[in-house]
Amino acid sequence: MEPVPEGIQQPLRAFMESRVLLTALELDVFSAVGSGATAAAVASACGGEKGATDRLLNALVALGFLEKRGEVFATTPVTARFLVAGSREDARDALKHNLSLWRRWSTLTDAVRAGHVVGVTEMADRGDDWTVPFIAAMHRGATERAPLVVRAVGTEGVARMLDVGGGSGAYSIAFALARQTLRAEILDLPAVLPIAEGHIAEAGLADRVSTRVGDLRTDAFGSGYDLVLLSSICHMLGPEENRDLLTRAARALAPGGRVVVSDFVLDEDGTAPRQAVLFSLNMLVGTPSGRSYRESEYAAWLIAAGLVDVARVRLPGPAHLMIGRKPGA
Repeated sequence: MEPVPEGIQQPLRAFMESRVLLTALELDVFSAVGSGATAAAVASACGGEKGATDRLLNALVALGFLEKRGEVFATTPVTARFLVAGSREDARDALKHNLSLWRRWSTLTDAVRAGHVVGVTEMADRGDDWTVPFIAAMHRGATERAPLVVRAVGTEGVARMLDVGGGSGAYSIAFALARQTLRAEILDLPAVLPIAEGHIAEAGLADRVSTRVGDLRTDAFGSGYDLVLLSSICHMLGPEENRDLLTRAARALAPGGRVVVSDFVLDEDGTAPRQAVLFSLNMLVGTPSGRSYRESEYAAWLIAAGLVDVARVRLPGPAHLMIGRKPGA
């Protein structure tokens, strides 16, 4: 009998390594380990049993996330940089969003059988344990990506911008920094806006970047905007919801203004790029009707909303832009 190929075995076992790191993150092990600590000291700090904590720490050594000298464990340069409290690039809050994903992905079998999400709670009803890591994760990614989006879209002629579901405000901040006369408004849920306002204040932009409580699924957006940005929004919604959303976004534009969608874009056969395909399953287990969409679907919605010059702009990474312009001016 032939052995089962490692190409099958390895993906099936990958959850083990993932769970080791997630548990270490959940227990804040790396902060407890620091530059050196025994298993007993780490167990005491993290609330774990000594023997079990020792096994977890040894596993983290085996996976390359910790070092061990005698009975003393220590962080590596990488884990000290990103996973220890007080470090300049502390990413713990952002990475804790993966704990929520772990729980949601465990329902994939039931979701495939049912054809829809199983036991999900709407975003507005989720507590800080979900919201804070989620927005932190979005902020970290958006901060890295925002300069690319600003360069691709440009700020010429943009006096007023609406950032729909703007989250942490990273994109509005980047656009405002790129053009001193640009004013941006972030529309999002009440639980999210205080986080955005903190980042806006830190950037010194409270006079030009404002926030507004709103529900992107139903609210009118206003009028007279030169740019309406929808970043990482459309994948959360179903096709008819996106058609409606983009219609309301187009109505909010001044003549000559643009709607910019930044999101995963599937190839037409739906099998690539890999991250967009997997993310479509992430939406199956996490949202009532969201998924990844094809370029042709985005183009059809933008054209139906009355926009012209509809085009795809490819950026580095898995997410691209879909842009449409309102006729006039």
